[in-house]
Amino acid sequence: MASKSSETLRQVQAQIKEACDLLGLNNNYYEILKQPLRTLEVTVPVKMDDGTVRVFTGYRSHHNDVMGPAKGGLRYHPDVDFDEVKTLSMWMTFKCSAIGLPYGGAKGGITVDPKELSAGELERLTRAFTRAMSDFIGDDRDIPAGDVGTNAQVMAWIYDEMSKQKGYNMPGVVTGKPVSIGGSLGRTEATGRGVIIALREAAKRLGIETKGATVALQGYGNVGSHAGMLAEELLGAKVVGVQDHTGGVYNENGLDAKALAAYVAENGGVKGYPGSTRELTRDELFGLDVDFLIPAALENQITDENEHVIKAKILVEAANGPTTASASKKLWDRGVFVVPDILANAGGVTVSYFEWVQNLQNFYWSLEEVNGRLERLMVEAFDAIYEQHNELKIDMRTSAYVLAIRRLAEAMELRGWA
Repeated sequence: MASKSSETLRQVQAQIKEACDLLGLNNNYYEILKQPLRTLEVTVPVKMDDGTVRVFTGYRSHHNDVMGPAKGGLRYHPDVDFDEVKTLSMWMTFKCSAIGLPYGGAKGGITVDPKELSAGELERLTRAFTRAMSDFIGDDRDIPAGDVGTNAQVMAWIYDEMSKQKGYNMPGVVTGKPVSIGGSLGRTEATGRGVIIALREAAKRLGIETKGATVALQGYGNVGSHAGMLAEELLGAKVVGVQDHTGGVYNENGLDAKALAAYVAENGGVKGYPGSTRELTRDELFGLDVDFLIPAALENQITDENEHVIKAKILVEAANGPTTASASKKLWDRGVFVVPDILANAGGVTVSYFEWVQNLQNFYWSLEEVNGRLERLMVEAFDAIYEQHNELKIDMRTSAYVLAIRRLAEAMELRGWA
């Protein structure tokens, strides 16, 4: 039986083929885009605190770099495998192209549960993995960033280790760093902010008033918590339900997104939050009668088996691939407006691009500049994808792929790739 990640890879390949056919492209473009240009698999031995050695497996995938250096996060999670990394790198290519960034797509990860490691073990693992990738990454070829299971501290270790390997400071080799060593203002909340910009634009098109609207969130880590807080702050919406790996919480009068974020930071999850009036399972959260649903956890959460419970008017994909391709089509067919991941969660890579530019120039921007530039690029991308969706009578996901692949195909043709 195929793994979930290999099945997701096939789904993405089918979406690429559909977009290529809609554009009338010859098969050469699909053959190039259906798989990564290059991949790396490494074994990473690490001495543990007790003196034993554990060997971890790490991966990095460059999907396509026709538009510029490869860009994508590093994921530390026990379910990481090669097909997942390949698929995530493909989504990054299309995300960067849809937003208009001069990047290709990359992704990487280690099969590990970081919560099982001490701080010292995590640092040694990160530095060893960085050394193993040192010829594969760089500020002119592939710029990693944080993802599930990694954070600004992990990025700082990668920056430091790469600088040691090359013999000079390389702040642009990685993004999502602490601000004190070259990170960008606004990066921490960037993905969540982009999600809320996309949600606001979708609500405008559908004529839905956001003030007082209800929101349900799956996942309350960095992306989900900032999306929740910004939904309240910028849109006047009310977060009524949240579910994560520890459990689910609900309050029809609102959960107070900021207080919930503080509780999660202290307790490791939403379970037991005192502002909740009842617990929720994942599918109970999906079935809430809310205006907006934001899945902000992992891939393949909304499938053919549970999509029918969703009552939200707008679904905004804050996670990568939270909805399977067939479930997404069914949702769209029954009137749920789905804002696809390669548009909705592009705020993170956009501000990572800003961070990289600032590092290369050694010239840093104010928070207002960062947020203003993010706003402009997200709105421009939403407008282009929405207008094309109306013109071609296709769903928003297909429209995003068509826009992204059109730009990639033009670049590949000009460079003589296809």
